[in-house]
Amino acid sequence: MINMDNLLLVKDMPGYSPHISRMLSMMNYARFTTLRAVEDLTVQQLDYHMDADGNTIGMLLEHFAAVEYYYQIYTFENRTFNEEEKAIWGAGMELGAVGREKIKGNELTYYLEKLVSVRERTYELFKSVNDEWLHEERDFWYGKQANHYFMWFHVYEDEINHRGQIRLIRKRLPKEE
Repeated sequence: MINMDNLLLVKDMPGYSPHISRMLSMMNYARFTTLRAVEDLTVQQLDYHMDADGNTIGMLLEHFAAVEYYYQIYTFENRTFNEEEKAIWGAGMELGAVGREKIKGNELTYYLEKLVSVRERTYELFKSVNDEWLHEERDFWYGKQANHYFMWFHVYEDEINHRGQIRLIRKRLPKEE
């Protein structure tokens, strides 16, 4: 659903209020660059560990989907994961040892389908709110107030941050013979 014609334009999008449009524009570009960073990777490459404590590219892709899904329910439904959602998304949220154990053996299409599915839901949810909603404040990290705008900024800021890891891991992949 990324509009390639407007990829480099942060501007209004039909069906969304101005600030939401601009935020979605930035999210789209962040996702585009993530997708470019993982093009054509094999299962072995997606599962490659640079060291025993490191993330894999597959783990990071799962993390992007899990974080976005979490913020959907946290900001739109005012709740956290239920037990069923923890079973689906918990390893992707936690990463670490749990992620290394559970997130492996998947083709790139597995991760891409999750990313697309979650993002499509994000687009639909954002149609139901406006810019005033973005500025609503609530308790958040460190006993501080945050607004929905910051929370959703964190979704794509986290992806951008971890995409740096993906690029580093990709550069360190063993050369195929």
